[in-house]
Amino acid sequence: MATRVFGMVLAGGEGKRLMPLTADRAKPAVPFAGSYRLVDFALSNLLNSGLRRIVVLTQYKSHSMDRHISQTWRMSPLLGGYVASIPAQQRLGKRWFTGSADAILQSMNSLSDERPDYVVVVGADHVYRMDFDQMLQSHIESGMEATVAAIRQPIEICNQFGVIEVDAKNQTKIASFKEKPKDPAPVPGDPTQALVSMGNYIFNAQALIEAIERDAEDENSTHDMGGDIIPYFVNQDLAGAYDFTFNEIPGATPRDKSYWRDVGTLDSYYDAHMDLISTMPIFNLYNSEWPIFNQQINMPPAKFIHDSEGNQGRTNDSIVSLGVVVSGSVVERSVLSPNVRINSRSLVTDSVLLDGVQIGRDCTIRKAILDKDVVVTDGASIGVNRDRDLERGFTVTDSGLTVITKGLMVTP
Repeated sequence: MATRVFGMVLAGGEGKRLMPLTADRAKPAVPFAGSYRLVDFALSNLLNSGLRRIVVLTQYKSHSMDRHISQTWRMSPLLGGYVASIPAQQRLGKRWFTGSADAILQSMNSLSDERPDYVVVVGADHVYRMDFDQMLQSHIESGMEATVAAIRQPIEICNQFGVIEVDAKNQTKIASFKEKPKDPAPVPGDPTQALVSMGNYIFNAQALIEAIERDAEDENSTHDMGGDIIPYFVNQDLAGAYDFTFNEIPGATPRDKSYWRDVGTLDSYYDAHMDLISTMPIFNLYNSEWPIFNQQINMPPAKFIHDSEGNQGRTNDSIVSLGVVVSGSVVERSVLSPNVRINSRSLVTDSVLLDGVQIGRDCTIRKAILDKDVVVTDGASIGVNRDRDLERGFTVTDSGLTVITKGLMVTP
């Protein structure tokens, strides 16, 4: 009998650090790279790894997420495959999920229905490619009941993550797991790096069920996968680490191998976009051997035209989606999402424009993120004067990134 593997995507995050992009949508539903949403990366990795039964656990502002999954992630029922969203159902009382482990507890019926041998649990707000079948084989061979996907990061930033310390004699076994420690333990033999959790796990199904149920009875628990469930397995000497460095992806290049980015803040979300647009991208969307799937929209091709004065519409080092019209304006080092319009004599540089953004004439946009349906009227500027942007109520990060709320009209 074939091994039964079940996928669970944790997509209930509120995404406070991504405000205002999460003012009207869940964090995993935030658009990315023009045509995608963040959840598409987790789902594509699971699908490419051979999983065909996947649930997405949602909670906050889930309408756009549920709609996206229903419209995009439809699989043939012939072999019983599906991707289904499961909202907070209040099966255990009239309460929301109190943590990621509680989300699984309240969705335990999906596990009892499928009766899998192994469960792959992943987050929904990271940009990466990963073959979970390789991780599964490593998990089975290790004899552990839980395996955590780990990535090497510079030790000076590891206090932002859950840090894994491996056993000195068996470097696939976790000796200690600490959330955001002040003094992260380095990788053996490399004092400049530490192993941090990617938020992806594989469990023996029965062991996960027992751990989740035990955790539910602990009044002192925060009911979090990284904060409570993984430490439980570590304390039982039953947790292993899978080093993402050894994950081989078909079609990957040395430049984008082992790429992983947590896009939990506005600056990291912006930086991940900038990773896409270089001549030799740090993360390559164009790897057809391991595709990232997205919603197929019905729009005409992008168009670049002269305006009535003869100004040429052109772009450099940018991603341009379907339905975009650049008329007599210049776009450099930017990402243009579907149905964006940019009119005469405007300049857009180092920016991310989401669906339906309209830029008028004689506008200047620099280092900015414009959420869906923002309208910038003739002569207006964004990202040129920090103090002026703050006065107008725009979000401006310490790095100088300006973020405009969905549907806002920006005037001179």
